Amino acid sequence: MSHRSFLTLILFCLACLIAFSHALNNGFSVELIHRDSFKSPLYHPTETKFQRIFNTVRRSINRDIHFNKKNSSFGSTLTFDNDGVYLMSYSIGTPPFKVNGLIDTATDMVWVQCKPCNICYNQTSPIFNPSKSSSYQKIPCSSRTCKSLENIPCSHDDDTCQYESRYGGGTASHGDLSMETLTMNFTSDSSESFPNFLIGCGHTNNMAYNKNGHISGIIGFGPGPMSLINQLGSSIGWKFSYCLNGVRSNLSSKLNFGDAAIVSIVRPASGNLSYYLNLKAFSVGNKRLKFKGFKREGLNISTQTIIIDSGTTVTIVPHRFYTKLESAVAKAVKLERVQDHTGSFNLCYNTTSKHSNFPVIIAHFSGADVKLDSKGTFVAIEEGVECLTFRPSPRGGALFGNLAQQNFLVGYDLKNNIVSFKPTDCSTY
Repeated sequence: MSHRSFLTLILFCLACLIAFSHALNNGFSVELIHRDSFKSPLYHPTETKFQRIFNTVRRSINRDIHFNKKNSSFGSTLTFDNDGVYLMSYSIGTPPFKVNGLIDTATDMVWVQCKPCNICYNQTSPIFNPSKSSSYQKIPCSSRTCKSLENIPCSHDDDTCQYESRYGGGTASHGDLSMETLTMNFTSDSSESFPNFLIGCGHTNNMAYNKNGHISGIIGFGPGPMSLINQLGSSIGWKFSYCLNGVRSNLSSKLNFGDAAIVSIVRPASGNLSYYLNLKAFSVGNKRLKFKGFKREGLNISTQTIIIDSGTTVTIVPHRFYTKLESAVAKAVKLERVQDHTGSFNLCYNTTSKHSNFPVIIAHFSGADVKLDSKGTFVAIEEGVECLTFRPSPRGGALFGNLAQQNFLVGYDLKNNIVSFKPTDCSTY
C-alpha cells in the first residue's frame, strides 16, 4: 500500500459499535495474561505492585528508543524492545505441544525456541523438538514460499529457508523458517488447528528479562505477511480485538478474533510492521492541544501519526507536545504536586487528603474522539501518590500505550485498515 493511499476518514457510528459487540458470533476468543499477573509464568511474588509499575515504565522507555531507530524491511534485522506485556498460550506440532508466547502488535514473526539448540536462553518449560512432530516441515530455499519473501536468507548447506529477528534489550532469534500445525485453545473450552502455518523454529536465541524461563518465543500480530493475523487470514476475516485488564492480579484479558470497525489504521509502504493512527489533538478538559506529530528518519509517513502498541505501557509523545500537555493537566488538577523518587513520571500528585478529581483526557483521531479512562491516564506509584501516564519521548516518537487502551474493546481490521475503540468494562467482559 502506497503512502498516498493512507486512510484518513474514520467512521464512528452506533451501528458499527452494535455490530462490533456481536463480533464473537463469527469468531473465537483466547485468554491473555498480563506478565505481572499472578497467573503469569513471569510473576515475581516478591515484587510490590509499585515495583512492577517502575519496571513496566522502564520497558516502555526502551521500546520507544528502539521504535525510533531506522526500521528495515521485512525479514531482516528488527530493532524493537520486546520485553512483552501480555502472554498467550497455544500449541504447535502433531501431537500438539503447548508453548507460551509474548504477543507483539509491532512485529509479524511467530517463532519458538527449538531443539537442537546452538545457543538457547534458559527455558524451564519443555522446548519444542520438531523431530517429534509428524507435521513439521522445513521450507526449501528453492520453494515459491521462500522466494516470495523479501530479504529472507538461506542455508544452502541443507537447502533451508532461514529467518533472523533481533529486538531491543537483547532478545533475538535465528533459525529455520518452517511449516507446522498451530492449535489455539479457546475460552469456550474448544480448540481449532491451522495446518501449514509459517513459523520460525529458533536454534540460536536470547530472551531478555525471561527470569522464570517459561517463555517459548514471540507471537507477531503486526500487519506483515507472516503475522498470526495475516496467516489466519480469511478464517478470521483478518480481524482481531482485545480488552485489556492490565495488571489486576485476579483477572485475565481477552483476545478475540472476529468482526470489528471504527478508527483508521494508517500504514506506511509495505515492509513496515506497525499500526499507525492519525491523531489530530489531545484535549485536557476544555483545553485542546493540537498534535503536530513527529518526523522519523527512513519512514515515508505523515508526521501526524501515533503508533498504537500493545507492548508499550505508558503513552509517549514528542517532548515539545508533552510540555504543553503537562502544563494543561497541571492547571486543571487542584492537588498538591509531589516528586516521583524513581524518576519514572514527571507529573505526580498527593491523593491521600483529597479525592482525586483528574481531568478528562480525550484523544482526537481523524473523525473520532476517544475519551480515555482515568484509570489509564493516571496510575498509583505508591500509597497516596498518582501520576500522569504520559511521558516525553527522548527520540521524538509517539506511542499510544496499553494503559490508555484499558477499558476499551480495541479492534483491528487489517483488510479494511480499521481500528476501533468501544468503551467497555474489561473486568466483566
